[in-house]
Amino acid sequence: MSTLAIGYSGQGFGMDLYGYFRTGTGSTSHGGTQQCFQLPGADSKYRLGNECEQYGEFGLRQEFAKFEDGSSLEFSVMPGLQARYGRDFVFHGETGYARLMEGYVQYKNVGALAGGSVWAGKRYYKRNQIDITDYYYWNPSGTGFGVEDVNYAGLKWSYAFFRRDTPFQHTSVTRHDVNVSGIPTNADGAVDIGFSYVPRTDAVKDGGWSVFAQHKQQSFLGGVNTVVAEYGEGAGTGLGAVATASTSRADRIWLALDNLNWEFSQSWSGSVSALYKKTKRADGTASDWTSFGVRPVYSFSEHFKFIVELGVDRVKTSDKDARLTKLTVAPTWSPNGRALNARPELRLYYTYARWNKDAQSLADQINPQTALSSTGSFGENTHGSNVGVQLEYWWP
Repeated sequence: MSTLAIGYSGQGFGMDLYGYFRTGTGSTSHGGTQQCFQLPGADSKYRLGNECEQYGEFGLRQEFAKFEDGSSLEFSVMPGLQARYGRDFVFHGETGYARLMEGYVQYKNVGALAGGSVWAGKRYYKRNQIDITDYYYWNPSGTGFGVEDVNYAGLKWSYAFFRRDTPFQHTSVTRHDVNVSGIPTNADGAVDIGFSYVPRTDAVKDGGWSVFAQHKQQSFLGGVNTVVAEYGEGAGTGLGAVATASTSRADRIWLALDNLNWEFSQSWSGSVSALYKKTKRADGTASDWTSFGVRPVYSFSEHFKFIVELGVDRVKTSDKDARLTKLTVAPTWSPNGRALNARPELRLYYTYARWNKDAQSLADQINPQTALSSTGSFGENTHGSNVGVQLEYWWP
């Protein structure tokens, strides 16, 4: 019979804190509140000096039961807060939001699962992201339950059942997610594979599915290089998440990307990303989103960096060829050292962006009053700039 210990233990009552926080302020060249530059039809934007909200996620993880076989029970909870620049800190309505981002129980290191775990609740799950754009190209997170990271045949196998993807999804939709990770390919290289299936139900018109594969090469130029290919159809065009309940099964999405985080030396580090996404809809419309960005970082000393970020986005439709180029320079104080991901960072920045008339026309149609639209802060101009300061921190 196994022994169970319940209660607080160790420093900080056995609690682990984790989370993310950014805050700042900025102004346009016209003197108004900072406006962010994002091309309509692009799923993300290059984020350095181009984020227009205060945002925080504050997580608490508590191990409340431990068994003599090494398995344990823990509970995680994480609220999230967002408030837009230029608004009061009210966290609701047009001003921002307050949401529970995570709240789940996990039974870890289960012997019968070869060290895997069982979980239930609402959580971030198997997320994959490009940091310089904050783009989650495969994100099966949600509310549900699952069996995670079961060790079998040298691989890690996971299955999850979800009923809701995000705090903003109002309709419950069934989604099945399967993930296999750690498939060896070469020295320091491995492949992960994911499959998402949305069955046809009363809540989903046609159902759908998506598949994802990525190769991660560790120790490449001192960092990690990731190559990704994805395909989705119908409700699976959300690529890991559910698209919309009314999506036609004839809808298709293809995505390919390469993302490299490098650390050449103590002084030089950075990121570069290239992405292509093609969308075809049942009504005959189609679009192509192409994106390229680079963020070199030079560390002058143990605590001072100079960061530059250049990002180019293009969205092509049958009648539009929208383009946006954005450049940011940011002298940065880094109290925790030179590393690319050392945080916190306190940045002063200047951002300049230029776009074409097709981008302005798309913004007028899709996102009026935003930076690129003719009714936004820059009017009929097809260029603009911001200056500001930002603090970013994540932990542990």
